[in-house]
Parts: sequence; structure tokens; C-alpha cells
Amino acid sequence: MKAARGAILAGAATLSLLLAACGGSKQPELMNIRKTSEGPDEFAILPPKPLQMPESLAALPVPTPGAGNLTDPTPESDAIAALGGKPGAGASDAALVAHATRLGLTSGIRSVLASEDLEYRRENDGRLLERIFSVNVYFDAYEPMSLDQHAELARWRRLGLATPSAPPEVPE
Repeated sequence: MKAARGAILAGAATLSLLLAACGGSKQPELMNIRKTSEGPDEFAILPPKPLQMPESLAALPVPTPGAGNLTDPTPESDAIAALGGKPGAGASDAALVAHATRLGLTSGIRSVLASEDLEYRRENDGRLLERIFSVNVYFDAYEPMSLDQHAELARWRRLGLATPSAPPEVPE
């Protein structure tokens, strides 16, 4: 009687683990980059310019999606400046793009990289219990591709090249 009860419990536990492993999304998720709190998204908030009353309400422009307005006539330039960039630096960007593409470029590279990354994540989506309990396996999966920052810093310094200071190595 005890053996039958134990077999039933073991079978039920196995079945529940199998069902838990089958659930979830079709695409493996290595890193939790979604917003988890109910608070505001700090990157979506840009302080607006103060409102001003126009001289004549009849002189107000017609609202046009994507166009500037009286309160915010240059939204893209303002966003670039808020993120530390230089608004209107298009000429220097052209030189950077020309240098970066001097050896050619691959059309559709974003979709190629997305499909290659999805395949890599499918192959490295963690062990069964890691998937069941939603353990973050991002750093383990991408470990072979990570750069040893302290070894690279030492290499650059050995070459006699100027390097910025770096935080001290943390013992494991």
C-alpha cells in the first residue's frame, strides 16, 4: 500500500515538473530587461519647457504629428542634448559612418544578428531547473564571449598606450 502511494506521489511530482518545463514563452529569455515596478520610467521623462500664452489664439499652428510645436520646437535636438550628445553634429556623424563602413556593410544585418542571437539563446537557455524557476542564465550563456577587462587594460598599458583609470579588480 505504501509503495503504491509513493509511486503515485512520485508520478504526480514528475508530471508537474514536466508540465512546468513545457510552459513559458517560445523564445528563451536570458536577461530580464523588462520594467518590473509600477513606478515611472526614468528614461521616458524629459522635463518640458514652460508653457507660454501666445499673443493670439488664432495664430496657433495646426497640430501635426511628428512636427515641432510652440512648447517644444526641437524635440529631437533636445533629446540628443539631454543624453549628452551634440545636436546638429550630422557632419561629424557622416565622417564616422564613412569610416565605419569603409570595408563594406551587410544589408539586413539587424535581422541576421537577431536570428543568430535567438538561435544562440535557444542553445544556451539553461538547465531544466533553471528554466522552471526562471533563473537568469544570461551571464553564464555569454561567458565565452566576455572580455576580461583587467587583462585587456594590462595589455594596453604594456603597449605604452594611454588608458583611463579602472576600478580595482574584485577578488572572487
